[in-house]
Amino acid sequence: MTWTPNRRGVLGGLGLTTAATLAPKAFAQSSPRLVIIGGGFGGATVARTLKRLIPNADVTLIEPNETYASCPFSNLVISGDRNLSVQLFRYDALRAEGITLIHTRASDVAPATRQITLSDGAQIAYDRLVLSPGVDMRWNAIEGYDAAAADRLPHAWKAGAQTTLLRNQLHAMENGGLVVMTAPAAPYRCPPGPYERASLIAHYLKTQKPKSKLLILDAKDSFSKMPLFKTAWAREYPEHLEWRGASNDGRISRVETETMTVSTDFEDITAAVINVIPPQKAGAIADAAGVTDATGWCPIDPITFESTRQENIHVIGDATIAAPMPKSAFSANLQGKLCALAITDLLAGRTQQTTILANTCYSYTTPQEAISIVGVYDNAGGAFTIIEGAGGLSPINGSIAIRQAEAAQATAWFNAVTGEAFG
Repeated sequence: MTWTPNRRGVLGGLGLTTAATLAPKAFAQSSPRLVIIGGGFGGATVARTLKRLIPNADVTLIEPNETYASCPFSNLVISGDRNLSVQLFRYDALRAEGITLIHTRASDVAPATRQITLSDGAQIAYDRLVLSPGVDMRWNAIEGYDAAAADRLPHAWKAGAQTTLLRNQLHAMENGGLVVMTAPAAPYRCPPGPYERASLIAHYLKTQKPKSKLLILDAKDSFSKMPLFKTAWAREYPEHLEWRGASNDGRISRVETETMTVSTDFEDITAAVINVIPPQKAGAIADAAGVTDATGWCPIDPITFESTRQENIHVIGDATIAAPMPKSAFSANLQGKLCALAITDLLAGRTQQTTILANTCYSYTTPQEAISIVGVYDNAGGAFTIIEGAGGLSPINGSIAIRQAEAAQATAWFNAVTGEAFG
């Protein structure tokens, strides 16, 4: 029988497949030392899944923060439509399941001796290590934009203090002030994220500061869900949002914090609020572990998520080279589950199996309406490949009722994924 994937079938089938496979399995090593660095959607999920698959494994999660701030839905915080407190998650459920939590930063990894060094000098041994380090900013990739500049021109691409800073700057801005957002070239965390943020900032300006405007300066000429976003912008924000692509002088080369200026090849633009989303790379511990390549990201085996550069180290989530699978919380969560299954099979000496993966990204265009894109991928043949004809976009001319239904689905997904990761 030939199965033709479709949007509804893939999403439903994925849930059934996950439920069916997450059962305890036999394993050869009596008490393997499994260490995870990074406690986001990928890291927390792989830690919990490993502990359930191998109950007597010594599972340790190294994460410097005692509270995780979620990037998904944080754009609603920036626009004033959601409270940051509901974006914060603790690790109590993981601790209750027998996972050891270490709230100290990992500073180095020695693959040859399978040792992790913490910032306080302590060392931890592992049999298998999973890195889920997320992203770091490429400081100074844009002239004038370093870590100090982010205190004035926030990126807000890591949720928490930066989210609050950008929100407060928007709320303090006078009616009539110009807001500038810069979007980087791919790859970066959450491909449609800048455009969801633009939509919600434009909604805030339209309803609260109608004399103001948002200008997006983009290093690309196309972006994820572009037709859907542009349709929504034309309907909702024709006077409050302008997008310039790379071929229309949208690529910025320099910022100046003192004068609040961004510079393109042909123009210097002064704004009241500037949100710089800079180029990115894998989190620093990935480089320290020797699992990054010249791109700054981490090449992996698409079935086991094991690094192609270091044995016994797996990498999941935003830090990976997994295109066309995007860098998203949905991807990280699914990769965490599949990585845990792969590690379980590796420890038991079982052959790895190929599988079908999927990703869904929801984006708000107003605080009550959302759009989505679904991608379906195969990991056979040594690479991730998209399955043509599967997945797809929201209908381009979808009704308000459809958009509101997708917003409800987004909320349901967020509640489900945070429950799986953090309990």
